[in-house]
This record gives sequence, C-alpha cells and structure tokens, in this order.
Amino acid sequence: MNKILEKLNSWKDSFIENIPNIIIALVVLVASYFASRIINSLISKAIGNKIKQESVKNLVSRITSACIFLFGLYIAMTVLHFNDTLKAIVSAAGVSGIVVGLALQGTLSNTVSGVVLSFRKNLNIGNWVETNGFAGEVIDINLNYFVIKEADNNIVVIPNKTILESPFKNYSLTTKMRISLECGVEYGADLEKVEKLTSNTIQKHFDQEKIGKYVEFYYTEFADSSINFLCRFWIDSENALEKLKAKSKAIIELKKAFDKESINIPFPIRTLEFADNHKLHIKEINNQYVSSN
Repeated sequence: MNKILEKLNSWKDSFIENIPNIIIALVVLVASYFASRIINSLISKAIGNKIKQESVKNLVSRITSACIFLFGLYIAMTVLHFNDTLKAIVSAAGVSGIVVGLALQGTLSNTVSGVVLSFRKNLNIGNWVETNGFAGEVIDINLNYFVIKEADNNIVVIPNKTILESPFKNYSLTTKMRISLECGVEYGADLEKVEKLTSNTIQKHFDQEKIGKYVEFYYTEFADSSINFLCRFWIDSENALEKLKAKSKAIIELKKAFDKESINIPFPIRTLEFADNHKLHIKEINNQYVSSN
C-alpha cells in the first residue's frame, strides 16, 4: 500500500509540475483544431474553380486540414515531453503504412489517378470523350473510377488508372468537327455539275464561311458501276452525336438535290430469267444484274 501511495504522490507531483505544459498543449490542440477547420474551408473555396469533383475537393481539403492538426498534435506531445511515445507511434505508423499500402496498392493507385485527372485542363465533366473502346459524355470523375454516359444511355465505369495510362480523344476541346461523306454517281453524269451541286447543297445547309472553312470535294475512283467521290465539310459542335446528325442531314439533302437534277446514284439491280426448261439464269453486266424473258 505504501508503494502505491508513493507512486500516486509522484504522479501528483509530476502532474502539478506539468500543469503549465498541459495548458500549453491543450491550447495548441484547440488552436490547431480550429485552424484546420478554417484551412479546410479556405482550401475548398480556393480549388472550387479548378476542381469540379466534390469528392476530390473534399479529399484535398481534408488532407490539408489533417496535416495541420497532426502538426499541432506533434507540438503538443513535444511540450509534454512525450518524445519516446511519439517515436514509438511514428515507428508503428511507418510499419502499418507499408502493410496497408501493399494491401491497397490498386485502390491507392486509382485514388491518386483520380486526383491527377481532376487537375487536367483537357478533361472535365461534361466533355465528350472516346477512350478504351468507349465513347460518351463524362458525368463523373470520382476518387476510384471514371464514369462515361454513352449515346445509347449506357453507363460505363472505368478505373481511373486505366484512363490515366491510356490515350483518349476529347471532342469537346475544339468547337469544330469535320464530316466526311462518300458517295458515287453514274458514269453518264456531268461530273462538273455533280461537284458544283454537291458543294452548293452542303454550303446551303452548313454555312462554311461562318465557321471559317470551305467545302472539300474530290473524285476518288472509277468503281465498277459508279464514279465515287469524297465530300468533306465542317460543323460547329463539341458532341459526337452532332456529327452523326450532320452526316444524316447531308445525305438527305444530297439525295433530294440529285433527284431534282436527275442524277442517279448507281445501285445493284438483279432480275430473274426463267427459260422454257424452268431453269433460273442470272446475268451480270457492269456490276448490275440484268435478265430477260
């Protein structure tokens, strides 16, 4: 009992001697706590314009505030002369960090990749991108994955590490897209007339002067039953869906213009010939199938 009382008395004396240090340590802890809260708010506002992902903004601000609080805790423990305890905690944290890091290597890699992607100026939420065989609108860049909404409304979730290590095409970085349209006309057509008609039709429905471009027209080959050409023009768009819509509209308008001027677009024709012996014969002439009775 005497030994217990002696020990308690020594603890009391030590506590009384360290009251000033305890008060200083408490003040440091409280100050670091409120400082971390203030810094958290300031960091969130500072990076709000650069990072649109809430999860990433929260991660960066929380890491910063946690570092400030840990720094205050370190000072408080130093004031209380807990150097040996602090060394033991740091050593244990180092060993535990290695074990946890090896166990969560893939997850941490995706998290770091998510932070890096969030700071990329050439990739933002709302962009239309194509990567890893998928194309669609970016709807989220999370800490672990990258989310794309395809044109058919399917949601594609891709790990951030895969996005960071793979090339991607961002259609939203430029406001102009070039459309390539291939077609063919019959051999008897007036080629100069076809070129002029095609260019005028495209220019009428897709104003190239406004974009600062012009319609390109090239004949490409003598095919079996047609002379093929390539027409290229530009549209104002940041979305791949607009490219499909523009190409569809161009095909419709060109077909109307060709029909109005009696310009034929060749297509295979097959007719059947039945002889007296009821055998079927098929004749092919210039890639057009013709038969007679």
